[in-house]
Amino acid sequence: MRFPKWLGCYSWIFLLSITFHLEPCLAFSRSFSGKAPTFMTNPQLRLTTMAASEPAESTALLAKSGNHVDETSDEVAKKSTGQTILELAIPAAGALLIDPLMTLADTAFVGRYSDTADQLAGMGSAAALLTFSFYLFNFLCTATTPLIASKRAAGTEEEAIKVGGQALSLALLLGGSLTIFLLSFGQPMLRLMGTSITGESANNYALAFLSVRAFAAPAVFSIEASTGVLRGYLDTKTPIVVLIVANIINLILDVALIAYAGLGPLGAGIATTTAEWISAGLFLSVLAGRLPSADGQLGSNRQTEDGTSISIVPLFKLPPWEEVKPLVVASSSVFFRAVVLQLSLSAAAAMAARGGANLTEGAAASVAAHQIGIQLWILCSFFCDSLAAASQGLVADSLGREDQEGARNVSNTVFIYSAALGLILATLLQIGLSTHWLLDFFTDNESTQVALSKIMPLIVIAQPVNALVFAADGILQGASEFPFQARAMLLSGLTGAATFVALEAGGGSVDTLVHVWTALIALQVMRGLTSMYKLSDKNGPIGLFQQKLVL
Repeated sequence: MRFPKWLGCYSWIFLLSITFHLEPCLAFSRSFSGKAPTFMTNPQLRLTTMAASEPAESTALLAKSGNHVDETSDEVAKKSTGQTILELAIPAAGALLIDPLMTLADTAFVGRYSDTADQLAGMGSAAALLTFSFYLFNFLCTATTPLIASKRAAGTEEEAIKVGGQALSLALLLGGSLTIFLLSFGQPMLRLMGTSITGESANNYALAFLSVRAFAAPAVFSIEASTGVLRGYLDTKTPIVVLIVANIINLILDVALIAYAGLGPLGAGIATTTAEWISAGLFLSVLAGRLPSADGQLGSNRQTEDGTSISIVPLFKLPPWEEVKPLVVASSSVFFRAVVLQLSLSAAAAMAARGGANLTEGAAASVAAHQIGIQLWILCSFFCDSLAAASQGLVADSLGREDQEGARNVSNTVFIYSAALGLILATLLQIGLSTHWLLDFFTDNESTQVALSKIMPLIVIAQPVNALVFAADGILQGASEFPFQARAMLLSGLTGAATFVALEAGGGSVDTLVHVWTALIALQVMRGLTSMYKLSDKNGPIGLFQQKLVL
């Protein structure tokens, strides 16, 4: 009977989602009843509630109650730094897991329901190409958040709304263009990703998966831009509601299309693409004011003084250069940085196909192991990025209010939390490796398990480094240090490439796949070193060590 098998593949992923999502979902449901929105959107009521314990501060806020933006920033200032970071980071962790959780579920289902490594190897090559293509445009979130947060904190919400509309328009335009590109040039690009080595069967599976997932590009980019807008309003809870819907849909379709219909990678592509389009529709409806948000900062439960809801929608017109210049400048720097990073990751996937001593079976096992490893890496990275997401919005909020001390304190606290998170993730992965549970969970193929066991220790070691690197990224992005990050990423990419070349030139009996993962760690170490250089600069935007930590 197959029921226990597919349930085991997904139950832990679904329970993980629920762990992060319970409270925001309750808030979302309350928004329909009218209880939560009254408190969240009525400044007088909220300030009256606070006045009982803090009359002086609430009086000051009452003078500003006509400006929702000031209210948001002042409420953040009332809380301890640690409390504020966790309130934003924990929901952000769930929101960031939308794509990796679904991809991880697809990987588990395909891995468990395939008789050879070809299906997983083919999906691995296609997924690496899609990761490269989609994440090149993560500036739609990264650049949007600090621009909106700083304008909102400075009291110019109309400008923040314009930036949001510009980001959504750009998302749809770029997404449609990428869909056409992937459908037109997917086959030759898959060959570059290693399917010419893994064999014709793996190539066919890769092409089937890519042909479906390409249609998700506009949806994925809309999700990125919408998340950036919500983060700019310090709302990390609303995306969690979307995440639950997406994962439930993906689960149902995975079971139907992979476990029962036997469609393999094609079924995985259909499941994920469908879930992402529904997610994009929900995001756009919230920003347009047609659905309520979980946090009350946007959506139909956030209203202006005249009783109308705030509406952030695609503009579908060419704005004046001066209006769009900040978004374009920030986006171009983040785009270049993403190109370098994704080129490194895609090159790693291509080199992984050469880790099987030029034998088709060995190459397929190497790519399959790399696919599993990279999905675990991405999943852990998104946990770490939740703290970066919180710091990004809070640092931009503090600098927008010209509160440099607050920005420094956020930075210091985020680094402490990130170090602890990195150690926890490393411990969990080591337990999964030591008990052989991780190897058995993803695949029964012996050659894939052997290849995976060789790189898992490196993935474990990398977690504390990754956590600190992502924390530094979020802080610098909040300070809008995008050009510096682009230059630093170029140096880091060159460091990783040089490391790989040196290891390969040294020869020996170590597999190429191990060299690939060693080079990825070298890249991350250089990212961390360059970020710390900028953050510790006394003349920089943060001056990390210029203030004592106040939790």
